[in-house]
Amino acid sequence: MNPVVAFVVVMLVWTISDWVAKKTKSLLSSLFVASIIFLIGFMTGLFPPDLLTASSLLGLAGVVVGFIIVHLGTVISIDDFKKQWKTLLIGIATVVGIGVLLVVATLIFGSGTPRVNDYGEIVATGRDFMIAGIGALSGGTISVLMVQEAALGVGLTTVAAFPVLIAALQGLIGFPLTSVILRSEAARLKDEYRAGRLEAPVAAESAQASEGMLPAFLRTTPGTLFSVGVVVLISIGINNLTNGVLNTFVVALIFGITLRATGVFKPSVLSGIDAYGLMMLAILIMVFGPLATLRPSDLLALAWPLLLVFVFGLIGIAAFSAGVGKLLGYSVPMSIAIGLTALYGFPGTMILSQEAARGAGETPEEVAAIEGSILPKMIVAGFSTVTITSVVVTGIIASGIGG
Repeated sequence: MNPVVAFVVVMLVWTISDWVAKKTKSLLSSLFVASIIFLIGFMTGLFPPDLLTASSLLGLAGVVVGFIIVHLGTVISIDDFKKQWKTLLIGIATVVGIGVLLVVATLIFGSGTPRVNDYGEIVATGRDFMIAGIGALSGGTISVLMVQEAALGVGLTTVAAFPVLIAALQGLIGFPLTSVILRSEAARLKDEYRAGRLEAPVAAESAQASEGMLPAFLRTTPGTLFSVGVVVLISIGINNLTNGVLNTFVVALIFGITLRATGVFKPSVLSGIDAYGLMMLAILIMVFGPLATLRPSDLLALAWPLLLVFVFGLIGIAAFSAGVGKLLGYSVPMSIAIGLTALYGFPGTMILSQEAARGAGETPEEVAAIEGSILPKMIVAGFSTVTITSVVVTGIIASGIGG
């Protein structure tokens, strides 16, 4: 497909999605609307399979995702992260809840026993799909790749395709659910703010502090991208040295937090540079990548295990996140929203938080107060579920596929 045409089509889809989100006051999130448009477009053949690739945005996203992660680390102060230990516990409980409920589903509907068919091939069992479901539903790309590697290693191609379908569908489920729940939480926080029980965000830091310690020539658009790029390269190097034990994105996040805390980087380091908007759009396109390969026949072939994974997985998310959140003093909507981040992670955590705040707040001060309460929790939640806990859990259980 012509790259310029592809780029224009993608921008049109996002323009429509953003317009719908604003018109519905985020009842229909931009991510959900875009997911539906892309899904219909790819399944009907209206969009060619190479639309996203041809637009060059997927390639750009692969380059800049680490930059955005570093940026996220500079958005929230280290004091804010210290305050989010409860969010971390809820995120861990969510992944555990997904695992427990999928094990229950397997026990109810039968796990089967490993066997070899007449061609000498291992036949997939319910247990294999359960393991794949836990990894894919609670995690992101890394967890999906880990499951696929384990499944292909024992010749289970169907199981290897299963997490891709989950990855393609979980945003369609997670985005609207989270959007509705966060709208409820945002409305509650608006009432709290008006009653004087919710503090407004701290005023902007002093001019010197907000500029960071970088010299002036590194505070330009190319200078900032160079500086953040060096941090990303170091993060990649640490990931490679530890064979992935210290994940690139986790290291990049830690660097972002540290560099803001020490004053090297200004708060929200990428904000204000010319490239930030396009970088964010490129990252968002990554969410829709799996939809390009999804076909109706894929959904039919694995419809039953997909249904079980999503039904029991969502029950696990709701029950465990709400239960632990209630014990820790969080509202039920906020707790469940934290749990639902397992279905999509970043950048959905940021976009949905901002949309909910804009939809509920009627003044800039209200929007800032609501976003200041929701956004730190959602960002930390996404990393505690998708990036950290799910990778650890998947690494432990993936070897059980085909066993």
